[in-house]
Formats: sequence, C-alpha cells, structure tokens
Amino acid sequence: MSVADNAKIQSNPKFHALVKRRNALGWILSIIECIMYFGFTLMIAFAPDVLTAPIASDSVIPFGMILGVGIIVVSCVLTGIYVYQANNTFDPIVHEIIEEASK
Repeated sequence: MSVADNAKIQSNPKFHALVKRRNALGWILSIIECIMYFGFTLMIAFAPDVLTAPIASDSVIPFGMILGVGIIVVSCVLTGIYVYQANNTFDPIVHEIIEEASK
C-alpha cells in the first residue's frame, strides 16, 4: 500500500466511523470486564462470607466458585461478541475502504 492510499484511507469518512464504532465497542466490553473482575476482587476483600457460603444448605460448593466460573464464561462470551462484530461488521467495511482507496 502506498502513502497515497494511506492518505485516502485516513481521509475517508467511513474509516473515521469505523474507528469510532470499533473503539466504542472495545471500551464498553473492557469496562464490563473490569467491573466484573474488580467487583469479584472487592468481594473477596470485603465480603468473603458471601463467597464462602454454600449454594444450598446441603451443598459443599461455595457461591464464590459459581461466581468465578460465571465470570470466566461471561469473559468468553464478551470475546465472542467482539470477534463476531469484527468478522461480520468491521471487516466488510474495511474491505470497502481499501477498495475505495485503491481506485
């Protein structure tokens, strides 16, 4: 790709909209992730009794274990959301921008 193509891409309004949408999605998912992890860490520090309580009266599985596994599952789902958006929304726009620049 030449310098002229790069200049065309960077001046394309679709490129600026793409960057804005991609950054917004990334920030939103990152904030959700941070809230989950820091919330879990704060619960360990300030509410350990909640995490060590069994999920049922006759169970040996603590609530914290279920919550921890849930955080891991939600993290995988959030990653899947980003990958889905990147493949189905962002990539077609990138190809359009590149084709417009190479004309």
